[in-house]
Formats: sequence, structure tokens, C-alpha cells
Amino acid sequence: MTSPHPPLLSPGYKSTVLRAPQQAPILLPGSLGELTGPVLGEGPVASGDADLTLDGKGGEAQGQRIIVHGVVSDAAGRPVRDQLVEVWQANAAGRYLHKWDRHDAPLDPHFTGVGRALTDDEGRYRFVTVKPGAYPWGNHPNAWRPAHIHFSLFGRAFTQRLVTQMYFPDDPLFAFDPIYHSVPEFARDRLVAGFDLGATVDSWALGFRFDIVLSGDSATPWETK
Repeated sequence: MTSPHPPLLSPGYKSTVLRAPQQAPILLPGSLGELTGPVLGEGPVASGDADLTLDGKGGEAQGQRIIVHGVVSDAAGRPVRDQLVEVWQANAAGRYLHKWDRHDAPLDPHFTGVGRALTDDEGRYRFVTVKPGAYPWGNHPNAWRPAHIHFSLFGRAFTQRLVTQMYFPDDPLFAFDPIYHSVPEFARDRLVAGFDLGATVDSWALGFRFDIVLSGDSATPWETK
């Protein structure tokens, strides 16, 4: 089976040249530090954690409101329940709430850009957020990242964490993005959400469906294997 995952070294994506391993990995014994790890929030996951548009103080994020939902399944197509799904993204202007993001775009005081949810008994998750903007990233001349949302799934331990990106359909920046092109061509469509009119709420939010397959022939491409 041909792997759908991007190689650790993809020269078009310049930072992989610096951080890709140059030697074979060494297997280390697990410890408590590998079985636990940081999450985007403290305490139990609450229902409000899946709505990125509300800041909990009466404020609301700016931009096109969207609903992102889908099903997490295993290689056999069985739903994965109680899976911790975390997301982070730029705001509608294409800027992250991060000290190293110096993009000349406005910050949104009501948008942190992070959220989390647990899958239900059918493996389903759902987030309410705003569509992120494209942003420059300096990898090459006139380099802009397509609009995307980062996804993290933790499995049962921190060492099982998988990270990927969700894109939006028909983005003209696909043709110029080396991160998108680092994924084998046959698997790129697995990273692109589908517009979902059934999940769209009239006069309120557009719906997009992004199903996630953890392994097997139809696996979603991951940034880490």
C-alpha cells in the first residue's frame, strides 16, 4: 500500500529541511510523560469548547460563521467514540493569536482560534467557528497559505497524537502551496472538506463536512506518522 502521508523531508516546504530526522529513530521506553500531555484547555471538555465564535464574555468573532463536522473512524470504518478532537486556526483576517505571528492583519479580540470536542457514540464531532483567512508565510516569494484548520486527535495517550489540516474546496492557492503538495496526489482530496448544505443553517452559518480516517487504505494524511 502506498502511504498517503507526506514525507518528513519535503524540500519545497523549507522548514522540513531543518527539522526532518537525518538518522533512524531510536525507540525509548514509555513513561508517565508520554502517557499524558498538554491540551488546549484545562479540565473536562465542555460543550462550549466546540464553539470558537463566542468568547464567553458576550463577544462574538468576526467573519463568515461556519459549521465543521464529521465522523472519526478506524481502518474498518467503525466509528471511534470519546476521541478528543482539538482544532486551531487563524482568524477571518488570516492571523493567529500568537506572539510570533507578525502578519499585518487585525487581531479579533473575541477570537482565540482554539477549540476542542469529544466524539459521540457514532464517532461524530462538530465545531462552530469562522472561516479562516489566507496568510503570507515567507516560505518562498509571494507565498500564501490556503485557508485551513489544524486538527489534532489524541487517541488514548499523548504518544498517539495525530495532526492534520483541513482545507476548503476550490481554493486557488492549492496550486502554489508546497505543504499541500507534499501530500501524495492521490490522497490530497482527503484533506479537503466538502460543502454540506444539510449542515448549513439558514441565515446563520455554512456547513462543511470533514471525515477523518485514522488508518488503513483510506487514511487521512497526517503531519506525524
